Amino acid sequence: MKLGPLSEIILYVEDMESQVAFYRDVLGLAVTYPAECDSYADQHWVTFDTGACSLALHGGGSQSQGKDAPKFVFDVDDIAEARQELLDHGVRVGEVRSPAPGVDVVDARDPEGNAFSIESR
Repeated sequence: MKLGPLSEIILYVEDMESQVAFYRDVLGLAVTYPAECDSYADQHWVTFDTGACSLALHGGGSQSQGKDAPKFVFDVDDIAEARQELLDHGVRVGEVRSPAPGVDVVDARDPEGNAFSIESR
C-alpha cells in the first residue's frame, strides 16, 4: 500500500462558533468550507486552508479524553485495497463508510490506540 499525502487533521469541537472564530479571527486561517457563512453554530464540518494539509473542525465533540482526540487522515487511491492491506498487517480497522457523496473512509488505530483514517475521493 502506498499512502498519499496527509490530507487533513480533524479536531472534534463542542462550540463550533467560538472555535471557528478562534482559528479564523485569532490565528488568521481562511475558511474553505462552508464559504461565507453568517453563523457556524449549526455547522458540523468546517475546514481551513493550512497549506497542503487542511484543518477540519468536526462538531459534536464532548471533550472526552481519548474519544475526541485529533485524528489524522491519509489519502489512498483504492480504499478497499488499502483496508485489506492494513488488515493483513494486523491493524485494527473499521468498515468502509461514506460520510459524504464520493468520499469513502476507513477508520483505524495504530498499535497504541491512536485514531487515524484512510480516505478515497
